[in-house]
Amino acid sequence: MLFRFFSLLAIVTVFSVSSYAQDTVLIDNSHLQVSLLTCGSGDEIYETFGHTAIRVVDSVAGTDMVYNYGTFDGYTENFELQFMRGKLLYYVTCYPYSVFLQEYAEYRRSIEEQVLMVSGGAKQSISNYLKNNARDENKYYKYDFFFDNCATRIRDVFRYALGVKFKYADVLPKEGNITFRQIINRFFYRTHGERVGVNLLLGSRIDKPMTNLDIMFLPDYLRDGLAGATLKGKPVVGNTVKVLDGSPHKPAGFNWVLAITIAIGLLTIAGLVLPAAKPIGSVMSFTVLFITGFLGCLMLVMWFATDHQGCQNNYNVLWALPTNLIIAFASKRNKSRYAVVGIILIFVSLALHMLKVQELALLELSPVLLSLLFIYGSIIKKSKN
Repeated sequence: MLFRFFSLLAIVTVFSVSSYAQDTVLIDNSHLQVSLLTCGSGDEIYETFGHTAIRVVDSVAGTDMVYNYGTFDGYTENFELQFMRGKLLYYVTCYPYSVFLQEYAEYRRSIEEQVLMVSGGAKQSISNYLKNNARDENKYYKYDFFFDNCATRIRDVFRYALGVKFKYADVLPKEGNITFRQIINRFFYRTHGERVGVNLLLGSRIDKPMTNLDIMFLPDYLRDGLAGATLKGKPVVGNTVKVLDGSPHKPAGFNWVLAITIAIGLLTIAGLVLPAAKPIGSVMSFTVLFITGFLGCLMLVMWFATDHQGCQNNYNVLWALPTNLIIAFASKRNKSRYAVVGIILIFVSLALHMLKVQELALLELSPVLLSLLFIYGSIIKKSKN
């Protein structure tokens, strides 16, 4: 009996060791290192929000490659038109990490790296997913800044490759109910012209509160979501390592957009109120109506003639009436009904802002809206005379 007991114990031990050895091999038999690269912002408008990519190191093949979903061909025929219409195709490229590193070092943009601490099978799954995506027949996609960009693509790579037991950390700001518009305005803190211009062209769709996955359309939040992510309850990455130090963040500059709109407001109101400044009032009325009408036409084009989802349902057209472009050249007499409607629609726009249906860049727009109220008021006055 004792001999049989020890024989059975030996067999169980051998099988346990063998099983453990096999599990150990399966834990990481891929010879792969997979990491998320998060790049800091740059000086160009398209660099404002940073960038993200995946690095895959294969120690057996001797390769160190980066998968970059932010590639586009600037030499595409009608490039500007394709970009404006939202039809420009982006694609994923795979190239050496040394090239990627050199590029960001030259532009003095920071790089942070998070190495994934997952099994070899999981890393192989990510690598296979990326290789398949990089094939010519799969690599192209129609870029959308909010809903399908370099960060959202990589966000979903990890979700699909690691399965349902993979969970990102909750990275939504604690104030809650933050919208796409509010978060991008934080990144535009020093470029007032771009901030106001973008807010004019983006519609109400980006004024909905974001989910935790939504906010990861920005690389910084994808990085933070991965930093606290878990797979089967265990951490996915270790510490975030700074690979490159970028240039220090520049302070916010002078708000020249606000200065210009205040000047427009003062000149328009003074020209319409003061008899001695009547010629200035005529010039400013034409200018404000022409500019707002032109903006309204541009908003309609971006809404209906492009595939940019963020430009849909743009209620800025309620105060920037496209028909102002015609009224600017027409006689102001007998246009009182138009002016009354214009005044009503300005207050509707303000109500939509207060109700958070679509937020306005109210700081810079207030002088323009006030100018329009005075212009419409002067049209009503002339119609009565």
